[in-house]
Amino acid sequence: MRKYTLALIALLGTLFFVDTAFAQQGISAVKVVTNDDGTQDYSMTLQALFIMTALSLIPAFIMMMTSFTRIIVVLSILRQAIGLQQSPSNQILIGVSLFLSMFIMAPVFEEVNERALQPYLNEEVTSLEAIEQAKGPMRAFMLSQTRVKDLETFVRIAGDEGKYADTDEVPLTILIPAFVTSELKTAFQIGFMLFIPFLIIDLVVASILMAMGMMMLSPMIVSLPFKLMLFVLVDGWNLIFGTLATSFGMGV
Repeated sequence: MRKYTLALIALLGTLFFVDTAFAQQGISAVKVVTNDDGTQDYSMTLQALFIMTALSLIPAFIMMMTSFTRIIVVLSILRQAIGLQQSPSNQILIGVSLFLSMFIMAPVFEEVNERALQPYLNEEVTSLEAIEQAKGPMRAFMLSQTRVKDLETFVRIAGDEGKYADTDEVPLTILIPAFVTSELKTAFQIGFMLFIPFLIIDLVVASILMAMGMMMLSPMIVSLPFKLMLFVLVDGWNLIFGTLATSFGMGV
């Protein structure tokens, strides 16, 4: 999958930046004007400037349209629940989230590759047709993870109530914020369930220390080894990653 992952990201990232002007062949990125004295002036077209600006925003859109949001929020809550401030570091959490997102999104990327990327590389479809084909799997994934209530909320905010007969007609400008809202809610629900056992350990340790009259000793320092031991004994990382994967319907 690695050989076409970057191409898929580039293709999906253009979902919001497609313009009919881009359908024209031979977009000139730089214009060269020859002056009367033989010198040359170079100027960049607005289209090239627009494309360069869009490329800088592609990572944000890719993260918001995949499973990355839920995973990174859950892992951040888990780190805080255990009581670790900098371990695992932010770089490790982001890296784990990215690769786990690639694993979860692999079926979607495979479908996008078959329906859009390969036909486009084989010159069987135009760029605009390829982008329309790529929207299908991504839309289906986001709709499967989006709550109806969240979708209805953004449709109402957009003033489009009663305008769409089917969820497939909802534009991405409405679907994506609804999807992100649902992802954040799901991530907080999973994080709440993760917090409970560690909170119980904190309460037990605090009660024991208070009963022993050791009120000057921080319960967090004493409870940290017990929380780490509990997490290791139950094979916590395996449970967390398995839960995250199955929460997206994998293995069901």
